[in-house]
Amino acid sequence: MAQGQAHSGQQHPIKLYMLVWGLLFVLSTFSYLVDYLGIQGYLRWSLILLFMILKAGLIVAIFMHMAWERLALIYAILFPPVLILVFVALMVSESHYTVLTRLAFFGGGP
Repeated sequence: MAQGQAHSGQQHPIKLYMLVWGLLFVLSTFSYLVDYLGIQGYLRWSLILLFMILKAGLIVAIFMHMAWERLALIYAILFPPVLILVFVALMVSESHYTVLTRLAFFGGGP
């Protein structure tokens, strides 16, 4: 009777978690190497953000079990941040246009 009442949850192999842990370690090493090698400028920030997004994606997908969730739940969690990033990119583009317009019509500075 005790066996019939056993928990019937989803079991994932430990190998998957160890593989993801290893990938997180490698991505963190690459992130630290960006600083160690002295990479500067936009390349530095692009690499740091890329490694950060990859690590966050692995954590959300595997350790928070989003890879096995319904598609509607995934869209509810992942779609809003992506939309915010698109809006931020549009605002940055608009700000550059505004600055260039002001410089063209009102001159350089005091």
